[in-house]
Amino acid sequence: MTDTVLKIKKLNQNAVTPTRASTGAAGFDLYACLDAPLTIEPRGLYKIPTGIAIALPDKNTVGLIFARSGLGVNHGVSLPNAVGVIDSDYRGEILVGMTNCSDKPYTLQPGERCAQLVVMPVLLPVLEETDDLGETDRGAGAFGSTGKQGIKK
Repeated sequence: MTDTVLKIKKLNQNAVTPTRASTGAAGFDLYACLDAPLTIEPRGLYKIPTGIAIALPDKNTVGLIFARSGLGVNHGVSLPNAVGVIDSDYRGEILVGMTNCSDKPYTLQPGERCAQLVVMPVLLPVLEETDDLGETDRGAGAFGSTGKQGIKK
């Protein structure tokens, strides 16, 4: 479908090149590049090395690191910052921030899939400061302001 290239550089001989689990997968699985199993303790914060660096296709793309749903839902292991952002000019090792929200330790194995990388286009607008943002039906209504109106019981 596309000939866009995501360049991958292995920084460690044990690094696993990211893979897509299926032809319909939006992201590439990232693998933990560990020398030994690592126990992720409850409420602990960890930086998991992947052993790879990437070069995104161009300045109009971003790499987004998301948690793997199985780790999050089944074990409470996810990203502490919700989504990791890889800027187009970053060339260092991809590290996955992980935390354990459960009350049980989880042991991450070397070579285990630990997160997923999605490459997306990014819009780089020119900023314009103004006193008038225009009007909408919602206006400044914040959290929950669109609520459960219209739900029939």
